[in-house]
Formats: sequence, C-alpha cells, structure tokens
Amino acid sequence: MRPGWDDFFSDLAIFWSARSTCSRRQVGAVVVKDKQVIGQGYNGVTSGKRHCIDGGCPRGQMDYSVVPPDADYNQFPCHAIHAEDNAIEVALEAFGKVALEGATIYVNHKPCQQCTNKIEKYRIGRVVVRGQEEA
Repeated sequence: MRPGWDDFFSDLAIFWSARSTCSRRQVGAVVVKDKQVIGQGYNGVTSGKRHCIDGGCPRGQMDYSVVPPDADYNQFPCHAIHAEDNAIEVALEAFGKVALEGATIYVNHKPCQQCTNKIEKYRIGRVVVRGQEEA
C-alpha cells in the first residue's frame, strides 16, 4: 500500500537518523515545502570534531540515570548539532528564509526547546513527530 505524505516524510526522518553519531539518541529531520524536501539532517558534531560515539561529547558519556533525556543542555553540555538545526540550515542555504515559512519539519523525536525556538523563528508551520502533528 502506498504511504501518505506524512508517513513518507516521517520515514525519511527515521532514515536520516541512521546517520547520527550521537551516543544517546539518533535523530533525523526533514523539512518539506509543497511536498518537496528542502532540507534534511541528523544529529552529530561539526566536521573535524570527535564524534559522540567515539567519546567526543561529555553528555554522551553519561548514563540516563545521571542525565535524563530532557535534561538542560546548559547544565549538561552537548557537542552535537541537532538534526532539526542541521535540516533548517540546509534549507536556508539552498532556498532562503522565505522557503521555511509554512513548511513542515518531520522528526523522529520531539524537538528540544532550542530547536523549537528555531522552528518558531523561521515560521515553520508544522512539526510532525513520528507521524503525529505537534504544532
């Protein structure tokens, strides 16, 4: 059976999450406008830095009993650039800010507060988490 658009793009976000180098959570994101992918990304460190899965991130070396999943990133630093941020940056570089207005971002985990702020800043109209509309 042919998947609907939300399922299709949600599956793409899950596909991108496989590239993640985070040792705690693999996240993928896809930004879509008019049924066209305009940005995609996964969470990982910037080029040239040691990957989290290789011990490069202090937060990534701590167990969930020490640092819960939604713990403050200021208190427990993370070196990774989040999937949502990477996907938005790809779209910005390729298409500009206007393309993001009213777009949809598909992710396989609920965005953190900083990513939510960025999503709101660029007026992305919908957030779909695992096929569930968030906003």
